[in-house]
Amino acid sequence: MSVDTVSLTGWGRTAPTTAVRFRPRTYEEAAAVVRGRGPRGVIARGLGRSPGDAAQNAGGSVLDLTGLARIGGVDPAAGVVRCDAGVSLERLLRVLLPQGWLPPVVPATGRLTVGGAIASDLPGLDHRRSGSFARQVSALELLTADGEVRTVLPGTALFDATSGGLGLTGVILGATLRLRRVATGLMSVSTERAGDLDEVLARFTAGGDGLPYASAWIDLMARGRATGRGILTRGEHALPHMRPAHAGRTRRFPRSGTPWGRPSSPGLLSGLLSGLPPLPDGLLGPGPAALYNEVRYRGAPRARAGELRPVTAFLHTADAFPEANPLYGRGGTVRYRFSVGDGQEETLHRVVRRIAARRSPAVRAVLERFGAADPGLLSFAAPGWSLALDLPASLPGLARFLDGVDEEVAAAGGRVCLAKDSRMRPETAAAMYPRLAEFRELRARLDPTGAFRSDLSRRLGL
Repeated sequence: MSVDTVSLTGWGRTAPTTAVRFRPRTYEEAAAVVRGRGPRGVIARGLGRSPGDAAQNAGGSVLDLTGLARIGGVDPAAGVVRCDAGVSLERLLRVLLPQGWLPPVVPATGRLTVGGAIASDLPGLDHRRSGSFARQVSALELLTADGEVRTVLPGTALFDATSGGLGLTGVILGATLRLRRVATGLMSVSTERAGDLDEVLARFTAGGDGLPYASAWIDLMARGRATGRGILTRGEHALPHMRPAHAGRTRRFPRSGTPWGRPSSPGLLSGLLSGLPPLPDGLLGPGPAALYNEVRYRGAPRARAGELRPVTAFLHTADAFPEANPLYGRGGTVRYRFSVGDGQEETLHRVVRRIAARRSPAVRAVLERFGAADPGLLSFAAPGWSLALDLPASLPGLARFLDGVDEEVAAAGGRVCLAKDSRMRPETAAAMYPRLAEFRELRARLDPTGAFRSDLSRRLGL
């Protein structure tokens, strides 16, 4: 097991803190770290893709689980696979897709671990049909504060606290995941432009669940009659007869995991910026951001159906976008994700108008529609709408502005995603998550000495 002292941040690079990092290779080594923890406790960490401080522990210990990355064989009769928590979703898809399997819930990035996806209970583009990631877990192995490994099953209080519990009930070491059979490695995709936010919402609703995967890019730089305009993208798993004519007799599931043997490639902007270091003020001010959004919007088809895309290119949309730091500067990036319920569309309108009026250089903004609430005590997704966006942390007055948005979202019965958060106030989190008291009570019983702590848990009093 390797041990070092490192400065760690989340993906947004907003609040670096120093901790002792342990990288265990076995469950026994992980248990030894938990038993020997210091007074500042320990928190699990995967690939560091949480935008905020959920996987940091200033002055304490951090368990880097990327060394625990075994994938078991698929049980075709049960439709499940057993894997370690440190397995990345990107690698899991590379293994499963050639065999004709796919996790039912695939978040927008493959560059995170199975353990992180469960601890954050991340939703995918088909939440209305499948729920969030933890709903597809049939069992998990949890290392608790006493150093013991427990098998935790859905429907129990400990499972509901762990799914979406941000690593604060214990260290997720492994999980058994239910899988979905797919006939090809392609998606059949429908794309259409919408002239304003009302039209985006109307098209979302009119589409129903005929195409189960859906999201919309929203132009947060547009104002006036075009406020909230966007590009709606929906998809379904393609069937064999839909494959491209030029594919000939190629495999449906090539060894690379991308269909028809064509490697997936990053977007043009991502490729141009991939090697660029973060600049003091970033590359994008309001003018360049507005130009980028204009080109993106105008370049999208007014309406197109039946386009075939690789599964990974369609589902892992965030991975085709460039890292935010060259765009937004050394100050880092704030990812702000909130949700409001059905019937609260006017709140969504007001927030979009407020962001557009500030002329903040936002080029990444994704709208999704959620279905039934997930059972996790701190799970984010609930019926309604979710908007996720990235903003430069160095924007003047950003903290005060987002505090005001928090208040508006909370007043509408909505919530901000804890797994993405880097700046929310504790009283706001308590107002948004009505089961937080239940979570705290279970944590106190299970972990009375506070073995599992993070910068986020101290900041929000979780």
